[in-house]
Amino acid sequence: MSLDPGNRIIVALDTVDILGAKNLVRQLKGRVGGVKIGKELFTAHGPEGVVAIIEEGVPVFLDLKFHDIPNTVSAAVRAAVRLKPFILDIHASGGRAMMEAARDATNDEANKIGIKKPKLLAVTVLTSLNSKDLKEIGVGDPPVDQVKRLASLAQESGLDGVVCSAAEIRTLRSQCGDKFLILTPGIRPKWADLDDQKRVVTPSKAVSRGC
Repeated sequence: MSLDPGNRIIVALDTVDILGAKNLVRQLKGRVGGVKIGKELFTAHGPEGVVAIIEEGVPVFLDLKFHDIPNTVSAAVRAAVRLKPFILDIHASGGRAMMEAARDATNDEANKIGIKKPKLLAVTVLTSLNSKDLKEIGVGDPPVDQVKRLASLAQESGLDGVVCSAAEIRTLRSQCGDKFLILTPGIRPKWADLDDQKRVVTPSKAVSRGC
């Protein structure tokens, strides 16, 4: 995917309104790099909702953040690949065996049905978590160190990239190289509500950091 301004943007379809989502996709088609379907839309409409959006002719990032035992994640990834998204994600905190199982399932299922392999990304530290939150779940290091640790594990496990805050882009570029994909949620202008996000970056700062 090229890095012109439009292709850098993936718009979240955070709604249960499938008709509204399709109308938005039609307005965005050709202007952004893709759209994201997360748990909200997927829970409301299931695989049929994903197909309905993909049929509008835009790339879909299927953001379901699988995190379970390796066999379960492998089976879930295979089912997700059949929906033909261009990006899938799993949680890096699921560990090496889980990530390798997801990698193998992605490659095998894409080859089996004759499609281009989706990019498989690992979620590092959610942008809703800060140092205090990490300490409460037993992680004593600050977010950037945990992101570095999980990104390294994801790269070793053969994944295509990671999901992390834009605040960690420069650190990961230095650590993982230019070919490792970095997808950054929590991009918001100064006037926008943060909701439950804590590690956010404005669009201009995200671009300046290499987003």
